[in-house]
This record gives sequence, C-alpha cells and structure tokens, in this order.
Amino acid sequence: MTDSQTGRMLLSHNFELSDDSFPELNREEFTQVFAEGLSNYPSLKCRKLDHPHWMVEILFPTQELTPPQVGELCAQALDEKRISQKKGDFLPDILILGGLKKTPPLSNAPDTLQTGEWGVDVVETTSAAQFLTALGWDEKTAGKTIDNVFKIEKINNTAS
Repeated sequence: MTDSQTGRMLLSHNFELSDDSFPELNREEFTQVFAEGLSNYPSLKCRKLDHPHWMVEILFPTQELTPPQVGELCAQALDEKRISQKKGDFLPDILILGGLKKTPPLSNAPDTLQTGEWGVDVVETTSAAQFLTALGWDEKTAGKTIDNVFKIEKINNTAS
C-alpha cells in the first residue's frame, strides 16, 4: 500500500474490437499510451507491471487529483492514441471502470492490487452501452458511492 498522500491505480485492458478496426495493444504499447499521454502531468507516475491481469501502475497525488480525474486523463490519453491510428470514420467507445479494493489482497507481491487501491478496467468496445449491460454494471455498482467506484465514458461511436 502506498502512503496516504499517494493514490495507486492499476490498469487492465479489455479489448472488445475486431482486429481490422484497430490493433490490440501489447503490454508495452499499452503502458506507452499512458506514459506519453500523462507526461504533461509530472506528478503522475506510470510504469509497466509484471502481472497476468494488471498491466500498468499509475501513482498520483491524492491532494491534487481524485481517482475519477485520473480516469478522465486515462480516457483522453487512449482516445488520442486511437485518433492517431484512425483509418476510417470509426473510433472505439472507451470506458474507464474503477473500483476501490476493499477485500484482502490475493498476494503481497508488489504488482498485485492491494486493499485501498484502485483496480481499473480500460475497455475499448464498439458499444459502451452494450458492454455495460452485458457486464451488469448498474447492478454491480448499485449502492456504491464515488468513493468506491467510478465510470468514465468516452463515446465515439454514436451509432451504438
């Protein structure tokens, strides 16, 4: 666990696009999206993780930024990357789905999500609405507050 002045967010990637629309990002490319995209914010620290699920760690000063604000910056960084790769009219919908870990960790390994840290699923999909419905987002987050969970939506595919 980090100190109380530093928040820790671990990112995973949920790629729900066909191969011909955009390339799936490998671990290094995914990390680079955020390392470059967040580089204008020197107080944010980003590194690649060696974990089967979590790919990127972001450390942020809790006195300057809230977890949803960091989530917004992550959505913007990924959106800018995909705009630079765009070949046609289509851009993916991007979801940043964050939840605060309240249960004991599965491991004390440094690249594992710890109690009090944010696990964030970064989702690229053709339809954010369909993805959230299939996931049961509303049911899973019912009764939870912004202190425990957040959702950032970057809707690019208005046909969804």
